[in-house]
Amino acid sequence: MVNVILYIATSLDGYIARKDGGIDWLSMVESNNTDYGYADFYRSVNALVMGRRTYEQALGFGEWPYPGKPSYVFTTGNLTSQRNDVIFTSAKPDTVIREMEAQGFKRVWLVGGAELTAAFLKLRLVEEYIISIVPIILGEGIPMFLPPSPEEALKLIESQQYPTGLVQLRYRRK
Repeated sequence: MVNVILYIATSLDGYIARKDGGIDWLSMVESNNTDYGYADFYRSVNALVMGRRTYEQALGFGEWPYPGKPSYVFTTGNLTSQRNDVIFTSAKPDTVIREMEAQGFKRVWLVGGAELTAAFLKLRLVEEYIISIVPIILGEGIPMFLPPSPEEALKLIESQQYPTGLVQLRYRRK
């Protein structure tokens, strides 16, 4: 079975990006001393899934931030990439997860964004949530969970507080 993990940062008021998609506010918790467990988490996943806008935002980082991991990009557009580790799909999330399971993937990172996360939640595909809460109130933006989201009971597995004020919560679906 594939374990899909939503690993994401949010503002205190629940936004994953500004209205224009900007994530500049994440830099307020950049630290030379810690990566908030990112390196260990990244090594633990076999593949990634993301929406088109998240993919396009990742392209803006310069060098591809997810080398060597198959990255499935959900889109209805006709996108292409020179990278052999980027796969574009218009299939439904549950179909892609079944295909990933058949390929032997065990842990898949749901990178975002909000629309793809909503689709995964509606299909009850997310098993684990690692939410980093950044100490900022944006006031408006793209919400982490788009309504209507299904009710989902979670069990807290771990919590970690960092000197930057970031708090990371790890939940599993009950």
